[in-house]
Amino acid sequence: MYYLEVIDFLEKDQHFREKLHNTDMEDIKQGKLAKELDFVSHHVRTKLDELKRQEVNRLRTLIKAKQDLEGGNDIAVDHQALLKQFEYLNHMNPHTFEVDDLDRLIKSATNDLENYDKERHDEFKKYEMMKEHDRREHLKTLDEDERKKEEEHYEEMRKKHADHPKVNHPGSHNQLKEVWEEADGLDPEDFDPKTFFNLHDTNGDGFFDEQELEALFTKELEKMYDPTNEEDDMVEMEEERLRMREHVMNEVDSNKDRLVSLDEFLVATKKKEFLEPDSWETLEQNQAYTDEEMREFEEHLAQQEQDLNLKAVDLQKQRDELERQQEQLNAQKVELQQAVEHMERLKSQKVEPPPEVHVEGNAFPEIHAVENQLHLEQPAPEAPQDTLQEHHEQQNEVLAQHGLPQTHQDLPPGHQEAAQGQHNLP
Repeated sequence: MYYLEVIDFLEKDQHFREKLHNTDMEDIKQGKLAKELDFVSHHVRTKLDELKRQEVNRLRTLIKAKQDLEGGNDIAVDHQALLKQFEYLNHMNPHTFEVDDLDRLIKSATNDLENYDKERHDEFKKYEMMKEHDRREHLKTLDEDERKKEEEHYEEMRKKHADHPKVNHPGSHNQLKEVWEEADGLDPEDFDPKTFFNLHDTNGDGFFDEQELEALFTKELEKMYDPTNEEDDMVEMEEERLRMREHVMNEVDSNKDRLVSLDEFLVATKKKEFLEPDSWETLEQNQAYTDEEMREFEEHLAQQEQDLNLKAVDLQKQRDELERQQEQLNAQKVELQQAVEHMERLKSQKVEPPPEVHVEGNAFPEIHAVENQLHLEQPAPEAPQDTLQEHHEQQNEVLAQHGLPQTHQDLPPGHQEAAQGQHNLP
């Protein structure tokens, strides 16, 4: 889109448009056309500057969006470094469109165009081989009778598709004259190449571009393909259209700029090949792949399937291991829960000791009175035996008065003090 916008504005400049139309593809590839940028009008240069700034901003937005999708919201984005991947743009100068920008853009575009048809051929070849591979694999699933019927049906559809009116050589007098008559509704006897060109140069730029050329082949394609028919493949129809366009470009586009000018078209209509062309070989007459390519393709598919199976086995082992580890974790969780429940039961069954009684002050005055009386009347240890005996008797009297047990009177000397001490309250 950016390339088309740039070329569109450059063609608004008369000087550049003339240079573009008179420069062959080889000179364009070598950068000679890019140098003509210095001679375009100020208005066009200003618009090109604006287009470049818009493109730089678009690329930066895409880079940021990609970064966000990949989860890098917190990572600083180096836009200048990332812009390097877009080779068609001079990212060091994001503000003005210079000769280097046009040179880069032309080289990038021509390289893409040159690779387009090759890549298209490869993709279509893969499509056709996969189509045949799937058919063969389907046959393997059938028994002998079913396989025979399927093969007969396949041959019937193939022959039915090949049974169509003659296809004119693309770009030949007969092919264009048929368009003139059936699509344009004009008398075939009045066919005029210049008038035909002007009728089908739909954008009026003086060239047939690829899309305008491809539109010329619709009548030929309708002879071979009908979307309602089982035997007709619409993917093959589009490939046939692109083959026709590619063929005409190779025959008519003399300066290889992928455009057919009026002059190139008129020159081609004077060639013998235009009036007496060879017959056109359609896709069914030109198999897209060789037997060797098909063999290599199926070997590659078989290897891919084997690799996928090995990965599937490995993934299953990993899954089984994860399930085993999960089972272990679940078992540990159950054991832990049981241990917690057991401890809770033990805690609920445990008997708490009675609360400790603290006696403060003179809560039992009688005991304190006896204790004081006994201690006050306590004789000295060196008192005579008679005195000690008398004191012992007095203690018993005191204890008897208060209903307390008396000390033993028959304790031998030396043990009486110990007996007395046992009845002394703390």
